[in-house]
Amino acid sequence: MIRPAPLARLLALGLAVLPAPALACGGDFGAFVAGLADEARARGIPAEAAKGFLAGARLDGRVLKADRAQGVFRKDFIEFSRSLISAGRLSTGQSMAKKHAEVFRRIGRDYGISPGVLLAFWAFETDFGAVQGDFNTRDALVTLAHDCRRPELFRPQVFAAMELYARGDFDPARTQGAWAGEIGQVQMLPEDILRNGVDGDGDGHVQLKTSAADALMSAAKMLHGLGWRAGEPWLQEITVPDDLDWAKTGLNHARPVAEWEAAGVRGRSTPLARGLRGAVLLPMGRKGPAFLAYPNFRVYFSWNKSFVYVTTAAYFATRLEGAPVYDAGAPEPGLSAKEMVTLQKRLAARGYDVGAIDGILGEKTREAVQREQARLGLPADAWPTQALLGRI
Repeated sequence: MIRPAPLARLLALGLAVLPAPALACGGDFGAFVAGLADEARARGIPAEAAKGFLAGARLDGRVLKADRAQGVFRKDFIEFSRSLISAGRLSTGQSMAKKHAEVFRRIGRDYGISPGVLLAFWAFETDFGAVQGDFNTRDALVTLAHDCRRPELFRPQVFAAMELYARGDFDPARTQGAWAGEIGQVQMLPEDILRNGVDGDGDGHVQLKTSAADALMSAAKMLHGLGWRAGEPWLQEITVPDDLDWAKTGLNHARPVAEWEAAGVRGRSTPLARGLRGAVLLPMGRKGPAFLAYPNFRVYFSWNKSFVYVTTAAYFATRLEGAPVYDAGAPEPGLSAKEMVTLQKRLAARGYDVGAIDGILGEKTREAVQREQARLGLPADAWPTQALLGRI
């Protein structure tokens, strides 16, 4: 199971509303819980609902340990994608597409999202519902709201979960999920569920843990609300000519598809989608796999901020819909995590915004690498190598 970075997910959804100093955190836990109950009443949540929700709430040390030890996606695209995409996941995904064909038909009708997109998220988040997390969700949210690192992100989620409880859609004693409070088969936060929860199976409740129809319909509604363009592609494998202007590749260089065709870019197995804009994506440089990222690809970053996760999820969605295994090519060796940190520090010293200096080749670091490659007269394909590191 691949966990999205909760901070990135919350920020992407615009949930950080209040600055931390404006919110009470830390201190005596009993007093903190009493403060939550007072605020719940001020928010219009019935006193009995707040009392029932908070009864037995406790600090969970496992949550704090997981929060302090968040993993990062340091593998390159080929290594990462091969570790997540297996014959078993492909087979199960295809079986699930048939089993829930009517749900996917309704999703296509209402939201214009292809089955592969949701199947890929479902697979990566919980292995199609099999691994949903074993943290008590109420306790995880209250623990993270009490912790003074990011209370502005998690305190609102506590009240959202209370509202779900008041509706009869949340059991504070038994609801379990990820350490950061995501729930169900597609791992959604309580505020996501309030905004986008759909009763897909018609039983009068939104149960993302036990109902695949509810989970898939809710995820589709969320993606639609994040800007998914109905019926359009998201990612396509391509072939690129050796003389392509590498400085024009990357997510920040979208162009009309017709211009890419004129430059010699071709779909590897299917024609390019004319009439749209696209960006040539080279996750491991000009000698590795190549894709054309369409506007819908950007929506993936609202689900998860990791470049390698997003690219892998988008690619897996195309595989689930019949695309062939990508051509891995023969990319130049990349940098180790330690070397990547060194590179980021050197780029930052030159005035580039590389984002966090964490050894991760994210979008901002890629853009900085590409600009520095162009300045040095190197092929500007945004793939950092020993040759680049040795020049700066």
